[in-house]
Amino acid sequence: MKQSLQLRTSQHLALTPQLQQSIRLLQLSTLELHQELEQLLSDNPLLERLDDPLDHSVRLLGDGAISSTSTPTEAASEPGAQDAPAPAEGEGFEGGEADSPASNDNDGEWGDLGRAKTSDDEDSRPQLEASGITLREHLMEQMRVTVLEARDRALVELIVDAIDDNGYLTESLEEIHERMPPELEIEIEELRTALALLQSFDPSGVCARNASECLALQIRRMPGVPMVTRRMALTIVENHLTWFAQREFNKLKKALDCDDEDLREAQTVIRQCNPHPGAEFASDVSDYVVPDVIVRKAKNGWSVMLNNDVMPRLRVNSMYAALLKQGKGEGQMGAQLQEAKWLIKNMRQRFDTILRVSEAIVERQRNFFSHGAVAMRPLVLREIADTLGLHESTISRVTTQKYMMTPHGMFELKYFFGSHVATEAGGEASSTAIRALIVQLTGAEDPKSPLSDSKIADMLGEQGMVIARRTVAKYREALKIPPVALRKCL
Repeated sequence: MKQSLQLRTSQHLALTPQLQQSIRLLQLSTLELHQELEQLLSDNPLLERLDDPLDHSVRLLGDGAISSTSTPTEAASEPGAQDAPAPAEGEGFEGGEADSPASNDNDGEWGDLGRAKTSDDEDSRPQLEASGITLREHLMEQMRVTVLEARDRALVELIVDAIDDNGYLTESLEEIHERMPPELEIEIEELRTALALLQSFDPSGVCARNASECLALQIRRMPGVPMVTRRMALTIVENHLTWFAQREFNKLKKALDCDDEDLREAQTVIRQCNPHPGAEFASDVSDYVVPDVIVRKAKNGWSVMLNNDVMPRLRVNSMYAALLKQGKGEGQMGAQLQEAKWLIKNMRQRFDTILRVSEAIVERQRNFFSHGAVAMRPLVLREIADTLGLHESTISRVTTQKYMMTPHGMFELKYFFGSHVATEAGGEASSTAIRALIVQLTGAEDPKSPLSDSKIADMLGEQGMVIARRTVAKYREALKIPPVALRKCL
């Protein structure tokens, strides 16, 4: 075969580093964005951040007064910082502005401005929340004032170490006894005595081996309960707890030989118990969601604005930029300058895209903001993509882990998208609106005769929504609404 050279033209998509960074920033959540930004700031000395993450923190002054740390704008109005103008929102490196002498002076004054926020660096530290007491510490404190013998204390502490976060004993006494060295000569009865002592501690129901024992311990210590009602409640939790959980009231009345009133009183006592007595000592830290956009009522409809608190204010360091202009910088510094300019541009593009997508969502879901979830209309990613001239994948990245604050609450942008269900009139109803109607119907039902899935489907059909029973069951389970048998009350 003869070899030859040929010229051929073709087109292909090349993911430049700038485009890769733009895509990455777009899909990050607010928390991930700030974590990524901190890493970039530490790697690139030409990039600096104008806003301080601790600007809105609360600190304790020396005289015991509470004061919030000043923002850069507020600090600019203080004596000694009058000549330092606050940077404009979203200020960054644009053309030769950073190379001008004015920008150099402003940069130096901005550095003084940051130090002028507080005269004491220690005062600017955020106040840390005191750690709460754990369940083990709570039980051990009670043991120290109750048990005197060192041997008994060791046995109690041994059992405490086998308690989980909910307050249940995860190992049997026999398993704990088998782990004990024979030379200690510990009898199983000693462990039972230690267990009985622990079960008398606070919180009531702690150190139970199962849910039945946990509820029984609490019922026995519950004050002000008539003897007959207490005995019936103990019989239910010790012998018929499964029937009670499944609301088999007819079987319970037959087994207990009681009427509705007696069973209702016993049910009230059982519902006052806490099936997880140790959960109140859990040290889980609550996670808070910060909105990316905020929607407010305006004169002509609804206005959409970005949340300035989550928008980092970046710029190129003017001192390094001036050195590069004078030719005193190294080759690596020039690359870092380009990276800083790319980051500022991509950061602006990220928030501009979020704002555009949010405005398009609000425009199509006006009825939701006016009337609630029952007025949600069907919406798919392609509809927003075609309107804005973007790709569906871009809309998917924008709406993932981005949140909108509305008069009806906080919602992820993906919440406003949903499939549709046909109506008898030939139109479409959003699945979100149907779920809201299911919540309304089940919330207004008679507890003694709750609505079945078939009945809910029929009631929705009367409103013109063609929906099958199994679809109602799927939506009900997604809403974590129990089935009809578990919603029935006496």
